[in-house]
This record gives sequence, C-alpha cells and structure tokens, in this order.
Amino acid sequence: MSRTATYHTTVRWKGEHWGHLVMGNGPEMDFSAPPDAHGFPDVFTPEDAYVAAANTCVMMMFIWAAERFKIKLLSYECRTEGTKLVELDRTEIFTRLHFRPLIRVAADGDKPEVVESRVRRALQSARKYSLVANSVKSEIVIEPEISIEE
Repeated sequence: MSRTATYHTTVRWKGEHWGHLVMGNGPEMDFSAPPDAHGFPDVFTPEDAYVAAANTCVMMMFIWAAERFKIKLLSYECRTEGTKLVELDRTEIFTRLHFRPLIRVAADGDKPEVVESRVRRALQSARKYSLVANSVKSEIVIEPEISIEE
C-alpha cells in the first residue's frame, strides 16, 4: 500500500534580493539569487539547494545500499556539478547533474573485482532509490572513482 509524507519550508523576503529560509526539520538560513541573477556572492542560493538536494540524497541512498550489500565503506565524498541552460527568452533549466563520487572501501577478504562490482551495484541502487534524483528532469551522470584497500 502506498503512503505519503509531507515536508515543508517557509521563505520570507528580507528586501532587495535576499530571503530567509526555515526548513521543517529545523535549520534556517539566509539565501539570495546567485550573482549571475542579480544576487549576492558567498551565500546559499536556490541553485545550490537543487544540486545539494540531489547530492545529499544520492549519498544517503548509497550508504543505505552499501549496508545492504555488506560493503565496508571507509569514506565517501562526492562533488556534483549542475549544468544550467539559459534560453534566449531567459527561462532556465538544469539540464544535467554530474556526480563524481570518490569511494574508498575495504576488500575485507574478498577479491577486489568482486568488491568493485558490489560498489557499482550499490551506486545503481542509490540512483534508483534516490527520491530527489527520481524527481528531477535533468540528465543524471554518475562517474565514480573507487578505491579498494586490502
């Protein structure tokens, strides 16, 4: 049987190109548009939020999958790049999210090729079960660098 869950945020305009965000889970922060959209530098933007939402969700799902595939995870770090297209009429869309995870795992007595195969399956599962990745229109590319330690 299907279920639903509801999440919420509240935003408030602070003047100029500034806003304040309160997340339903507690954190809050100021935000702005990015400098290329008349915003301010060095501050959280909706574009950052979009890329961060996908990156954090895929990571959490990878951790979940790694546990299920009995992968001894030593470290995970992922740089994700979102590519935005600005059309002639100034409409914008993210066309691509490119994930570059650096994953270190322990062989834990298994052959390295077996471990790497499990890590790749865990990444496929992470992509498949990521709520955010499943909810975006952007192309999603995941190019991992996997390091297996004996």
